[in-house]
Amino acid sequence: MPPESSLRTGQPGRTESADSPDDAVRRLRAAGCVFAEDEARLLTGAAASAAELDAMIERRIAGLPLEHILGWAEFCGLRVGVATGVFVPRRRTEFLVRQAELLLRGSHDGGSHDGGRGAAVVDLCCGSGAVGAALAARVAGIELHASDLDPNAVLCARRNLEPAGGRVHEGDLFEPLPDRLRGRIGILVANAPYVPTAAIGTMPPEARTHEPRMSLDGGPDGLDIQRRVVAGAPDWLAPGGHVLIETSRRQAGRTIGLMRQAGLAARLAGDPELDATVAIGTLAGSSTG
Repeated sequence: MPPESSLRTGQPGRTESADSPDDAVRRLRAAGCVFAEDEARLLTGAAASAAELDAMIERRIAGLPLEHILGWAEFCGLRVGVATGVFVPRRRTEFLVRQAELLLRGSHDGGSHDGGRGAAVVDLCCGSGAVGAALAARVAGIELHASDLDPNAVLCARRNLEPAGGRVHEGDLFEPLPDRLRGRIGILVANAPYVPTAAIGTMPPEARTHEPRMSLDGGPDGLDIQRRVVAGAPDWLAPGGHVLIETSRRQAGRTIGLMRQAGLAARLAGDPELDATVAIGTLAGSSTG
């Protein structure tokens, strides 16, 4: 499945019904769908009837994200449930998961390779819970928590994380987390909104129309939410704990600067192929595991 599907054109008029995969490909391609063959295969496999397939294709032509139509997104090899109005996880965010996994396993700091067992992991601005779900699938035994301000996202994340033993809290960043986590978090991950307000209008229609603005809008410079995450992190991290924030290459220097101002050792990790950049801040001290 194309992890970030796209329609390049506007919305054409209604075309004839599709009763075969070839018809579905033709209609999607005519609508400007970049990955018409892949999307047609997925929609055809998900539809229980020709009428349902026709309705799904019309929703796609109208600009609804493919993942919202299917009810799931492929992320780190998982099918993560998504719902209308909930942020769709991006492929670049898989790099954030990989960096958190490496730290949980002690690969970067010389710690023991215990698989992160017993570590407290928190996913802020969790959306569908994709990052937490991927970490729970990769690293056994973590104590997983997540939070989001959007009630729709919280409901979605609970469906994805509770079967893995995770707990999802509704509220603003750290505010809804259990106080017992204060000073105990080994890994804090945040794919917080980082699109500057003025740039939202340049985003693909699928994102700016069908995903909640609060999941995109990072304020005038895109760093408003990152500032709050970084400012709160030292009170919640365990000694030697890490905060990992997805950012952009253009903003990365400022994100690192925020971490250093908060007293964290900071570094950048990147994957040019995914166009992924992650800022990693570490609290001084030795992890107690």
